[in-house]
Amino acid sequence: MIDRAGLAEFLRSRRRALQPEDVGLPRGQRRRTDGLRREEVAVLCHMSTDYYARLERERGPRPSEQMITSIAQGLRLSLDERDHLFRLAGHNPPTRGAGLDYVSPGMLRIFDRLQDTPAEIVTELGETLRQTELGVALTGDTTGFSGPERSSGFRWFTDPAARRIYAPEDHAFLSRMFASGLRQIATLRGPGSRAAHLADLLLARSEEFRTVWNEHEIGITPEETKRFVHPEVGTLDLACQRLVDPVEAHSLLVYTAVPGSESYEKLQLLSVIGPRLH
Repeated sequence: MIDRAGLAEFLRSRRRALQPEDVGLPRGQRRRTDGLRREEVAVLCHMSTDYYARLERERGPRPSEQMITSIAQGLRLSLDERDHLFRLAGHNPPTRGAGLDYVSPGMLRIFDRLQDTPAEIVTELGETLRQTELGVALTGDTTGFSGPERSSGFRWFTDPAARRIYAPEDHAFLSRMFASGLRQIATLRGPGSRAAHLADLLLARSEEFRTVWNEHEIGITPEETKRFVHPEVGTLDLACQRLVDPVEAHSLLVYTAVPGSESYEKLQLLSVIGPRLH
Protein backbone atom coordinates (compact mmCIF):
# COMPACT_ATOMS: atom_id res chain seq x y z
CA MET A 1 0.00 0.00 0.00
CA ILE A 2 1.26 3.46 -0.88
CA ASP A 3 2.37 5.72 1.97
CA ARG A 4 1.39 9.05 0.41
CA ALA A 5 2.59 11.23 3.29
CA GLY A 6 5.88 9.40 3.59
CA LEU A 7 6.41 9.45 -0.17
CA ALA A 8 5.71 13.18 -0.41
CA GLU A 9 8.00 14.02 2.50
CA PHE A 10 10.82 11.88 1.15
CA LEU A 11 10.56 13.43 -2.34
CA ARG A 12 10.63 16.94 -0.90
CA SER A 13 13.65 16.18 1.27
CA ARG A 14 15.63 14.63 -1.62
CA ARG A 15 14.74 17.48 -3.99
CA ARG A 16 15.88 20.09 -1.48
CA ALA A 17 19.12 18.20 -0.88
CA LEU A 18 20.09 18.41 -4.56
CA GLN A 19 21.84 21.49 -5.90
CA PRO A 20 21.74 22.56 -9.57
CA GLU A 21 25.46 21.87 -9.87
CA ASP A 22 24.85 18.26 -8.78
CA VAL A 23 22.86 17.55 -11.94
CA GLY A 24 24.65 19.77 -14.46
CA LEU A 25 22.19 22.69 -14.28
CA PRO A 26 23.12 26.40 -14.00
CA ARG A 27 22.33 27.98 -10.64
CA GLY A 28 21.26 31.37 -11.98
CA GLN A 29 21.12 34.61 -9.98
CA ARG A 30 17.51 34.62 -8.76
CA ARG A 31 17.24 31.21 -7.17
CA ARG A 32 15.21 31.39 -3.95
CA THR A 33 14.45 27.68 -3.56
CA ASP A 34 16.60 25.42 -1.40
CA GLY A 35 17.79 22.73 -3.75
CA LEU A 36 16.08 22.09 -7.05
CA ARG A 37 12.76 23.44 -8.26
CA ARG A 38 9.92 21.00 -8.95
CA GLU A 39 10.03 21.75 -12.67
CA GLU A 40 13.74 20.94 -12.75
CA VAL A 41 13.18 17.59 -11.04
CA ALA A 42 10.32 16.83 -13.44
CA VAL A 43 12.65 17.33 -16.41
CA LEU A 44 15.28 15.08 -14.82
CA CYS A 45 12.61 12.42 -14.20
CA HIS A 46 11.09 12.68 -17.71
CA MET A 47 7.60 13.56 -16.49
CA SER A 48 5.32 16.59 -16.33
CA THR A 49 5.76 19.16 -13.58
CA ASP A 50 2.08 18.74 -12.65
CA TYR A 51 2.46 14.98 -12.15
CA TYR A 52 5.54 15.36 -9.96
CA ALA A 53 4.02 18.24 -7.97
CA ARG A 54 0.94 16.14 -7.16
CA LEU A 55 3.16 13.44 -5.69
CA GLU A 56 4.80 15.96 -3.38
CA ARG A 57 1.31 17.19 -2.37
CA GLU A 58 0.08 13.66 -1.56
CA ARG A 59 -2.28 13.60 -4.54
CA GLY A 60 -2.60 11.89 -7.89
CA PRO A 61 -2.57 8.22 -8.91
CA ARG A 62 -0.20 5.67 -7.45
CA PRO A 63 3.03 5.89 -9.49
CA SER A 64 4.03 2.82 -11.46
CA GLU A 65 7.32 0.99 -10.93
CA GLN A 66 8.61 2.61 -14.12
CA MET A 67 7.73 6.06 -12.78
CA ILE A 68 9.41 5.33 -9.44
CA THR A 69 12.54 4.19 -11.27
CA SER A 70 12.60 7.43 -13.27
CA ILE A 71 12.14 9.50 -10.12
CA ALA A 72 14.88 7.62 -8.27
CA GLN A 73 17.29 8.11 -11.15
CA GLY A 74 16.34 11.77 -11.62
CA LEU A 75 16.86 12.51 -7.92
CA ARG A 76 20.22 10.67 -8.00
CA LEU A 77 19.18 8.31 -5.21
CA SER A 78 21.49 5.66 -3.85
CA LEU A 79 20.33 2.05 -4.10
CA ASP A 80 19.17 2.09 -0.48
CA GLU A 81 17.23 5.31 -1.10
CA ARG A 82 15.78 3.90 -4.32
CA ASP A 83 14.57 0.78 -2.52
CA HIS A 84 13.03 2.96 0.21
CA LEU A 85 11.20 5.00 -2.44
CA PHE A 86 9.79 1.82 -3.99
CA ARG A 87 8.44 0.67 -0.64
CA LEU A 88 6.88 4.07 0.08
CA ALA A 89 5.07 3.80 -3.26
CA GLY A 90 3.84 0.31 -2.37
CA HIS A 91 6.13 -1.64 -4.70
CA ASN A 92 8.77 -4.28 -4.10
CA PRO A 93 12.26 -2.93 -4.88
CA PRO A 94 14.01 -4.32 -7.98
CA THR A 95 16.59 -7.06 -7.57
CA ARG A 96 20.08 -5.67 -7.22
CA GLY A 97 23.10 -6.75 -9.22
CA ALA A 98 24.89 -6.47 -12.53
CA GLY A 99 22.81 -6.12 -15.66
CA LEU A 100 20.42 -3.50 -14.31
CA ASP A 101 19.89 -0.12 -15.95
CA TYR A 102 20.06 1.89 -12.72
CA VAL A 103 23.08 4.21 -12.83
CA SER A 104 24.82 5.02 -9.55
CA PRO A 105 24.60 8.63 -8.31
CA GLY A 106 28.40 8.95 -8.26
CA MET A 107 28.72 7.98 -11.91
CA LEU A 108 25.87 10.33 -12.84
CA ARG A 109 27.57 13.21 -11.02
CA ILE A 110 30.68 12.70 -13.14
CA PHE A 111 28.62 12.29 -16.31
CA ASP A 112 26.70 15.53 -15.64
CA ARG A 113 29.99 17.44 -15.72
CA LEU A 114 30.99 16.14 -19.16
CA GLN A 115 28.44 17.93 -21.28
CA ASP A 116 31.12 19.50 -23.51
CA THR A 117 32.71 16.08 -24.18
CA PRO A 118 31.60 12.96 -26.07
CA ALA A 119 30.68 10.53 -23.29
CA GLU A 120 28.29 7.67 -22.63
CA ILE A 121 27.31 5.25 -19.90
CA VAL A 122 26.93 1.66 -21.08
CA THR A 123 26.14 -1.72 -19.55
CA GLU A 124 28.50 -4.67 -19.78
CA LEU A 125 26.56 -5.75 -22.90
CA GLY A 126 27.10 -2.41 -24.62
CA GLU A 127 23.61 -1.03 -23.96
CA THR A 128 23.72 2.77 -23.88
CA LEU A 129 22.02 4.24 -20.80
CA ARG A 130 23.16 7.86 -21.13
CA GLN A 131 24.84 10.00 -23.81
CA THR A 132 26.02 13.58 -23.76
CA GLU A 133 24.89 15.82 -26.62
CA LEU A 134 28.36 15.69 -28.13
CA GLY A 135 28.28 11.92 -27.79
CA VAL A 136 25.09 11.87 -29.86
CA ALA A 137 26.73 14.21 -32.37
CA LEU A 138 29.61 11.76 -32.71
CA THR A 139 27.85 8.39 -32.92
CA GLY A 140 24.14 9.15 -33.23
CA ASP A 141 21.53 8.45 -30.56
CA THR A 142 22.02 4.87 -29.37
CA THR A 143 19.68 5.04 -26.35
CA GLY A 144 16.42 4.34 -28.16
CA PHE A 145 16.85 0.68 -29.10
CA SER A 146 14.85 -2.10 -27.44
CA GLY A 147 15.24 -5.82 -26.97
CA PRO A 148 18.52 -7.44 -28.05
CA GLU A 149 19.14 -4.49 -30.41
CA ARG A 150 20.05 -2.43 -27.34
CA SER A 151 23.42 -4.22 -27.34
CA SER A 152 26.00 -2.61 -29.62
CA GLY A 153 27.60 -6.02 -30.13
CA PHE A 154 24.29 -7.53 -31.25
CA ARG A 155 23.69 -4.66 -33.68
CA TRP A 156 27.23 -5.06 -35.02
CA PHE A 157 26.41 -8.50 -36.40
CA THR A 158 22.77 -7.90 -37.39
CA ASP A 159 22.50 -4.28 -38.60
CA PRO A 160 24.86 -3.01 -41.34
CA ALA A 161 24.15 0.58 -40.25
CA ALA A 162 25.97 -0.10 -36.97
CA ARG A 163 29.28 -0.30 -38.86
CA ARG A 164 29.08 3.01 -40.69
CA ILE A 165 30.89 5.00 -38.00
CA TYR A 166 33.93 2.71 -38.15
CA ALA A 167 36.56 2.43 -40.88
CA PRO A 168 36.17 -0.76 -42.97
CA GLU A 169 39.74 -1.83 -42.21
CA ASP A 170 38.79 -2.00 -38.50
CA HIS A 171 35.73 -4.20 -38.97
CA ALA A 172 37.45 -7.58 -38.70
CA PHE A 173 39.15 -6.65 -35.42
CA LEU A 174 35.91 -5.25 -33.98
CA SER A 175 34.03 -8.44 -34.87
CA ARG A 176 36.61 -10.49 -32.95
CA MET A 177 36.49 -8.02 -30.05
CA PHE A 178 32.69 -8.12 -29.74
CA ALA A 179 32.61 -11.93 -29.87
CA SER A 180 35.44 -12.23 -27.35
CA GLY A 181 33.76 -9.79 -24.95
CA LEU A 182 30.39 -11.52 -25.19
CA ARG A 183 31.99 -14.93 -24.55
CA GLN A 184 33.72 -13.60 -21.46
CA ILE A 185 30.50 -12.10 -20.03
CA ALA A 186 28.44 -15.18 -20.89
CA THR A 187 30.97 -17.36 -19.06
CA LEU A 188 30.99 -15.00 -16.08
CA ARG A 189 27.19 -14.75 -15.82
CA GLY A 190 26.50 -18.37 -16.75
CA PRO A 191 23.95 -20.24 -18.88
CA GLY A 192 20.53 -18.58 -18.88
CA SER A 193 22.07 -15.12 -18.53
CA ARG A 194 21.24 -12.28 -20.90
CA ALA A 195 24.73 -12.58 -22.37
CA ALA A 196 24.23 -16.28 -23.10
CA HIS A 197 20.85 -15.48 -24.68
CA LEU A 198 22.44 -12.88 -26.95
CA ALA A 199 25.07 -15.39 -28.03
CA ASP A 200 22.37 -17.94 -28.89
CA LEU A 201 20.47 -15.36 -30.94
CA LEU A 202 23.60 -14.35 -32.83
CA LEU A 203 24.61 -17.95 -33.49
CA ALA A 204 21.23 -18.44 -35.17
CA ARG A 205 21.28 -15.19 -37.15
CA SER A 206 24.84 -14.35 -38.17
CA GLU A 207 27.28 -16.51 -40.10
CA GLU A 208 30.09 -14.07 -39.35
CA PHE A 209 29.38 -14.32 -35.62
CA ARG A 210 29.40 -18.12 -35.81
CA THR A 211 32.80 -17.99 -37.49
CA VAL A 212 34.50 -15.71 -34.94
CA TRP A 213 32.67 -17.34 -32.00
CA ASN A 214 34.03 -20.74 -32.96
CA GLU A 215 37.58 -19.36 -32.63
CA HIS A 216 37.01 -19.25 -28.83
CA GLU A 217 39.07 -16.06 -28.46
CA ILE A 218 39.16 -14.37 -25.06
CA GLY A 219 40.71 -11.14 -23.86
CA ILE A 220 40.57 -9.07 -27.07
CA THR A 221 40.33 -5.55 -25.69
CA PRO A 222 39.60 -2.24 -27.46
CA GLU A 223 42.51 -0.29 -28.89
CA GLU A 224 43.66 2.71 -26.85
CA THR A 225 42.62 4.99 -29.70
CA LYS A 226 39.26 4.56 -31.41
CA ARG A 227 38.77 5.66 -35.00
CA PHE A 228 35.35 7.04 -35.92
CA VAL A 229 34.13 7.98 -39.38
CA HIS A 230 31.61 10.81 -39.20
CA PRO A 231 29.48 11.62 -42.29
CA GLU A 232 30.09 15.37 -41.97
CA VAL A 233 33.54 15.89 -40.45
CA GLY A 234 35.30 12.71 -41.58
CA THR A 235 37.68 10.52 -39.58
CA LEU A 236 38.41 11.23 -35.90
CA ASP A 237 41.04 9.46 -33.80
CA LEU A 238 39.90 9.64 -30.18
CA ALA A 239 41.32 8.26 -26.96
CA CYS A 240 38.75 6.40 -24.87
CA GLN A 241 38.96 6.58 -21.08
CA ARG A 242 36.81 4.10 -19.15
CA LEU A 243 35.50 4.39 -15.59
CA VAL A 244 33.92 1.14 -14.35
CA ASP A 245 31.27 0.77 -11.64
CA PRO A 246 32.08 -2.71 -10.24
CA VAL A 247 28.72 -3.06 -8.47
CA GLU A 248 26.39 -2.31 -11.39
CA ALA A 249 28.89 -3.38 -14.10
CA HIS A 250 28.40 -0.09 -15.93
CA SER A 251 31.14 1.82 -17.73
CA LEU A 252 31.47 5.55 -18.31
CA LEU A 253 33.27 6.05 -21.64
CA VAL A 254 34.84 9.44 -22.33
CA TYR A 255 36.28 10.27 -25.75
CA THR A 256 39.00 12.90 -26.06
CA ALA A 257 41.35 14.20 -28.72
CA VAL A 258 44.88 15.59 -28.41
CA PRO A 259 44.59 19.40 -28.17
CA GLY A 260 45.62 21.07 -31.40
CA SER A 261 45.20 17.89 -33.46
CA GLU A 262 42.96 17.59 -36.50
CA SER A 263 40.60 15.36 -34.52
CA TYR A 264 40.41 18.00 -31.78
CA GLU A 265 39.36 20.62 -34.32
CA LYS A 266 36.74 18.24 -35.70
CA LEU A 267 35.29 17.73 -32.21
CA GLN A 268 34.96 21.49 -31.88
CA LEU A 269 33.11 21.54 -35.18
CA LEU A 270 30.82 18.75 -33.98
CA SER A 271 29.90 20.80 -30.92
CA VAL A 272 28.60 23.45 -33.32
CA ILE A 273 26.84 21.03 -35.68
CA GLY A 274 25.11 19.39 -32.71
CA PRO A 275 23.45 16.01 -32.18
CA ARG A 276 22.28 13.93 -35.10
CA LEU A 277 20.00 10.94 -35.41
CA HIS A 278 20.66 7.65 -37.19
